[in-house]
Amino acid sequence: MERLAGRILLLGGWRRSGLAVLAGAIGALAMPPFGVFAAMFVSFTLLVWLLDGLTGDPERSGTLNLRAAFLTGWLFGLGYFVAGLWWLGNALLVDASGFAWAIPLAVLGLPALLAIFYGVAAMLARLVWSDGMGRIAALALGFGLTEWLRATIATGFPWNAIGYAAMPVPLMMQSSYVLGLFGVTALSVFVFAAPALLGTRRGAVPGLTLAVLLSAAHFGYGAWRLHLAPPEIGEERQVSIRLVQPNIDQAQKMENADRVGVFEKHLALTSAAPAAGHQRPDVIVWPETSVPFILTENPDALVRIGDVLQDGQVLITGAVRAEERGAGLPPRYYNSIYLIDDKGQILAASDKVHLTPFGEYLPFEDLLRRFGIEELISLPGGFSPAASRSPLTLPSGLSFYPLICYEAIFPGELAPDLAGANAIINITNDAWFGATPGPYQHFLQSRLRAVERGVPLIRDANNGISAVTDSYGQVVDGLALNISGAIDATIGMPTVPKRNSFDHNLNFWLVLGVLGFVASISRLGFIRRMN
Repeated sequence: MERLAGRILLLGGWRRSGLAVLAGAIGALAMPPFGVFAAMFVSFTLLVWLLDGLTGDPERSGTLNLRAAFLTGWLFGLGYFVAGLWWLGNALLVDASGFAWAIPLAVLGLPALLAIFYGVAAMLARLVWSDGMGRIAALALGFGLTEWLRATIATGFPWNAIGYAAMPVPLMMQSSYVLGLFGVTALSVFVFAAPALLGTRRGAVPGLTLAVLLSAAHFGYGAWRLHLAPPEIGEERQVSIRLVQPNIDQAQKMENADRVGVFEKHLALTSAAPAAGHQRPDVIVWPETSVPFILTENPDALVRIGDVLQDGQVLITGAVRAEERGAGLPPRYYNSIYLIDDKGQILAASDKVHLTPFGEYLPFEDLLRRFGIEELISLPGGFSPAASRSPLTLPSGLSFYPLICYEAIFPGELAPDLAGANAIINITNDAWFGATPGPYQHFLQSRLRAVERGVPLIRDANNGISAVTDSYGQVVDGLALNISGAIDATIGMPTVPKRNSFDHNLNFWLVLGVLGFVASISRLGFIRRMN
């Protein structure tokens, strides 16, 4: 490996740039649906060696070194995000005549912006770069901080955060219960980059030893939580959930030509007899914006729902909600989730708080509309965001914490105690993205929110992936992508809502503090003297 590392350190020009892009693209293979876990080790090892190469030119000033580090990190990020998010262009093909022109912006423009965070991560790492293990800690510090910033700045977009590569299966998801997504992300970068130490031999023993210990703790804690942890405190209530996955083509939904047919398909799947071995469902769930009417303006639709539901059953469904604003003003529209009982009465509702830019609303609206740019979902004025999120309390006393669509990718969208909810419910419509990696990536990120908080997840998607998972991220039952049907799953929920006592934000900053300490003392030469 020393010979390979040496060759990479000496690369220049387009070869260096091309390898940086390739290294990032290789890392994207670790994300669903591929799940090539080892790809991240290759990706970050190459990145470390590329950054090492910036120290080899004595004529390059410190400022130029930082600029070169930023460019290397940016190119790495460009490769990662183009390879991992190319499928966003598929959403623009649903209405190709109106939006196909924007495909380069989605496939290349957005990745170029997101890559800025990775450029900053590499530049921050270079500020405390040193020989041996310290530079690995510096890189983990830079990426941990900038991944957190990526989830925060300008409404945030933490899709495919590096930490997800370290949590592809329930055994490897449990560390997020203690550290949260961003704590796991920072430590994951340290582990992924550790093989780079074999290429220079400096700091290899302490660095690789620490990486092995972190990996052992990651797997060991997962095994303990899944197999040896004590049972839940308090008696569990068994709840039967039916997930309706109609698999309605997105173009058909947008045309609104057969709204009655779409509505009746949902009702037919709702009223189907339970599969053998399953009891009658207590709760039926429809996906995001599945009701093709404004429910409050269509009492007949509520009557039909009440007729289909059996005694004691409730329906949770996504629908557009309209709020009148007075004479001469268009209504405000909200992307909402409703709780409806067997009499067709709306018992509770909650509106989406974190809207999707360019999908549900138009940033810089006045400016962009002058150029004829519209949001994908065409409503007068677009959707409006809700000021707060309200849990849905069922007649049984159980409470579900609602996340609509991509709200589930934001750890910060969940209240620390979930407002006393017994489970997370996530409804979405990923039909925009077709048979691409998008729905698989979205499903993994939704599962991690349940593990972080230690509660079950109920997730219903128009075309999949729909599933019920327990509080450890293990799938109880589900429906695969692009399948039309309904499944019944029974899940146990503690009668007393569970609260995760770990402060993820505090633990994340503690992790960054430790990494910063290691990077700093290495920069000062203390660790080098130990080797």
